[in-house]
Amino acid sequence: SPPQGPSTLNSTEKGKAGKIHLPREIFWSLSSRIVHVVVTVLNLQQLGMFKEINQAGQVLDNTVVGITVGNASISGLRDPVQLTFTHRQLPRGVTPQCVFWDPSKGAAGGWCSSGCATQPGDKETVCSCDHLTFFTLLLNPALDSSTAPALMAVATAGCGVAMAFSIFTIAFCIFIRYRYRFEETLRINLGLHVNLVGSLFLLNLAFLLNSGLSGRTQPGTCKVLGGLTHYCLLCCFTWTALEGCQLYLLFIKVLGVYIHHYLVKLCLLGWGLPILVVGVAGVIGSYGEYSIQTTDHQVIAHLCWITSKHLLLHYITNCGYFSLIFLFNMALFGVVTQKSCSLQGTGAVQGGSKPWKVALVAVGLFCLLGATWALAFLTHGISSAPVLYLFTILNSLQGIFIFIWLVILYYPKTKETTGSLSYIIRHDKNTTVSQE
Repeated sequence: SPPQGPSTLNSTEKGKAGKIHLPREIFWSLSSRIVHVVVTVLNLQQLGMFKEINQAGQVLDNTVVGITVGNASISGLRDPVQLTFTHRQLPRGVTPQCVFWDPSKGAAGGWCSSGCATQPGDKETVCSCDHLTFFTLLLNPALDSSTAPALMAVATAGCGVAMAFSIFTIAFCIFIRYRYRFEETLRINLGLHVNLVGSLFLLNLAFLLNSGLSGRTQPGTCKVLGGLTHYCLLCCFTWTALEGCQLYLLFIKVLGVYIHHYLVKLCLLGWGLPILVVGVAGVIGSYGEYSIQTTDHQVIAHLCWITSKHLLLHYITNCGYFSLIFLFNMALFGVVTQKSCSLQGTGAVQGGSKPWKVALVAVGLFCLLGATWALAFLTHGISSAPVLYLFTILNSLQGIFIFIWLVILYYPKTKETTGSLSYIIRHDKNTTVSQE
């Protein structure tokens, strides 16, 4: 009868199907009319529907459940609709989230959790929602309550170590640049290294300020802090790209090209281009408070960053921008490594560099070109926790690698350094000139 609702719902094999509970409130307004209660189960692999742009989580079993009662649009229920999704025990690093399809979200629609509560269990998750529409269970990568604090502690300590070695590196580059009379090419290289390490220092400082002040700041201050952090990250990526461009000029365009005020122009590009991006993002209101949650929905950190509503900006300006830089720099790294090995193999480098020194130069160059940042693309999914640790530790050690690399490469200027990067550049130039 209408006051009690339907007595049964069709189901598949007992114990393997989910459950749906419709409250009596839905049927009170129907009087004695007969209505159809329709439950639609859709498989997303067979449809081109319900595809959100830049979706982070995975849909459980690629299944969406739609519920309709008659032709009425039902929302604002005091007694919620309950859907029970059955599943195997979820792996660590994955948290379920009850969502529904919102056609008004973004340009093509998207998943939304407003009005839905999630009650996770070992082998089932209960979704309580105050309306009827198409529902599903998203499996989002997240941190568990034991991993998250440890990871935050490692990140904080790593930032401190990275800042300390950034200061050492900048001081060393300034000292070596004015202590020894290098040729102009090496002086420009040192200037590039100083700017890159300076951007790393500012990025680590911005992160420490962000994690320490966010959650206790005014919305306006949080927007400024989020923009500052984004700016420092883009500066770091841009200077990594400029390091790759410099390698291109040194190794690919062997004879070099003289550019008036070259380093000054690089500084304008390296520090100026991110200002334009952050300025546009700030105008459209992209910055604000961003929460990091564990699998049991505990907030472990409040960061001032790009808000969830503007994640597309994050994917374009951070992920997309870095992807192009990474591909370009790794191609250059392969060219430089191949050229260095060919010179070592032909005996062109006299006095031979020690194997450990060659390996150390390669590791330093690898870090200089931003390869450790690429681990960020592997921090999604059930195995994200170990990769997050690796990502945090390696990026903390990036400053140490660059510092040791510069010491080995530039100081002291003795016969043992004839196998260094600077000698390879000069030797390759001389070889090309003699061939011509």
